Amino acid sequence: MHIDLSGRTALVTGSTQGIGLAIATQLGRAGAQVVVNGRKRDRTEAAADEVRAETGAQVLAVAADITTDEGNETLLAAVPELDVLVNNLGIFGPQPALEITDDEWRRYFDTNVLAAVRLIRAYLPGMMERGWGRVQNIASDSAIVIPAEMIHYGMTKTALLAVSRGFAKQAAGTGVTVNSVIAGPTHTGGVEDFVYQLVDKSLPWDEAQREFMRVHRPQSLLQRLIEPDEIANMVAYLASPLASATTGAAVRVDGGYVDSIIP
Repeated sequence: MHIDLSGRTALVTGSTQGIGLAIATQLGRAGAQVVVNGRKRDRTEAAADEVRAETGAQVLAVAADITTDEGNETLLAAVPELDVLVNNLGIFGPQPALEITDDEWRRYFDTNVLAAVRLIRAYLPGMMERGWGRVQNIASDSAIVIPAEMIHYGMTKTALLAVSRGFAKQAAGTGVTVNSVIAGPTHTGGVEDFVYQLVDKSLPWDEAQREFMRVHRPQSLLQRLIEPDEIANMVAYLASPLASATTGAAVRVDGGYVDSIIP
């Protein structure tokens, strides 16, 4: 299969590092013009330079906090039309369930859900009018296996599954697809420090992550952390014309973490 996104413009929110940066890079490799987004200008421009150097793609850096009205307006002014929207922006962090305040519930929902909804609302009509488009919301295994240590995060990822399905119905029959991608435990920045908090610090990284997965994430069938490029591969496929019959779906790239025989 050949994934060709030539002539398409793709935005990846929260794409200055980790999964978002890997997705932006893979879409660039597929020929898309890529819009890299982050809150800080220096990090956003550095990430854009990295994608440009890696892929040779046209890359636009838009520094904007899309959780705010001002940031949203900045992004929409810079990129009025899109072919591919990947809502990757998200925050997470452990907190005892009974200590999560109303403000924290709202902050997680505003960042992880409403920011995505606003962009879908802004870009989906144009995609539908032109008869082609791809919207993807990056969810998590936490949407299904709610983590006891951060149920507010899990709640937002569950909400994204509903958001994706609902907007897919809105776009029915237009040539636009809307899906969510359920990412499993992934090797991103900061994860190595987290792993070494829980396993023997003298272990080499490959052994340490496998020990972490064996003891702390035993339901994973992959038995190692997922690499960001592996998430990006699925996103690139779903962004392509090859995935034209996949919409309204929650597609798993979770290493078998979710114990289910259906998506």
